[in-house]
Amino acid sequence: MKDIAALHRAEYDVAPDIIAAAPGVVKFLGEHTEASDGLVLAAALSFEIQVAISLRRDSSLRFYAADLGERKRTSVGNLKFKREDRWANYPKGVLDLFVKEGLPAKGLNFTITGDIPVGLGLASSAALGLASALAFKELFGLNKRGEELAELARRAEADFLGHPVPSYDHLAGAAPAGGTVSIVDLRTDRRRAVPFLDGDNVVVLTDSKVPRLNVDAELKQRAEDCMKCLAVLARGSQRTLRDFGPEEVDELMGSLPESVRRRCLHVVEEIARVGEAEEALIKGDAAAFGRAVNKSHTSLRNLYEVSCPEIDWLAKRAVEIDGVLCSRLTGKGFGGCTVSVMAESSLPEYKKRLEDYERIFGFRPTIHETRLAGGLRVVG
Repeated sequence: MKDIAALHRAEYDVAPDIIAAAPGVVKFLGEHTEASDGLVLAAALSFEIQVAISLRRDSSLRFYAADLGERKRTSVGNLKFKREDRWANYPKGVLDLFVKEGLPAKGLNFTITGDIPVGLGLASSAALGLASALAFKELFGLNKRGEELAELARRAEADFLGHPVPSYDHLAGAAPAGGTVSIVDLRTDRRRAVPFLDGDNVVVLTDSKVPRLNVDAELKQRAEDCMKCLAVLARGSQRTLRDFGPEEVDELMGSLPESVRRRCLHVVEEIARVGEAEEALIKGDAAAFGRAVNKSHTSLRNLYEVSCPEIDWLAKRAVEIDGVLCSRLTGKGFGGCTVSVMAESSLPEYKKRLEDYERIFGFRPTIHETRLAGGLRVVG
């Protein structure tokens, strides 16, 4: 991580008044259940985004993305979404909501840096919004809890940027640092903390480098299939897929296209798997937790059909290694990355096996080693 205070001073010739950080988030279980009042098991990582802010004497708003070498500017009287502002729209959106809640509009200098790998579904945009929200809270002495900051940052994405997003990335990212993971209940938009595994485990994210095309259209089709299934199950009631069990979905065999039924079955079973994994973590049963995560990957491959041969190879070869607890596709799918939990001593063998991956598939994967140590925090 770059020294953000030094970057800020070099850019604006003034020290930052506040520096805040928010973590990247990985999902172990539960993606694709948001439309069904589902459950998500997510964890804050040691990767993070930092935001430094200093007050100005005028009404200008200046933004500097140090990692990109890009600068944007506007004023407090012109806080509106601009497509060309891209990354700067996230702190702008958060500031806009604070101003609407009565925050005094003042000119500000922003500097942004981070080490969250991009394009892997690790919630870098949520982290930018959260870090900005925490910085504003501290800078102006506001009384807001972490959950309130999470909701504010989520609303900024939905309202200011026009990107409605579920709450799990923001809630998991707003959790305090420590040895816990988050169970996010999408029916209530609440999170609860459960302890993670004891031992010297490392979380390994492996970017498959597989090009992804038409991902949003494919995911939209799967969501529509689940709604077709729900229409038959609910029969006009207000229930969601969370209210049904696998046996009820099995009874639909023959009355719905099999691809529709399979995708619905994945969602129903995935919600149950989050409960299984939570129970395993509370009991300290590492093997049971690993089984739940591995079963989820099998379901993503066979039922929800969002995996691909390269991702399947990575997950399968990982769990063949002694000391690797689990490995699964994470993120939207159709490529992207796997998340694996393993003993640190297993890393050399895992890296060695990736040489075969490049030879077989022609893509050179990238490994990102991290730990579940992140949290929303004030840096300085």
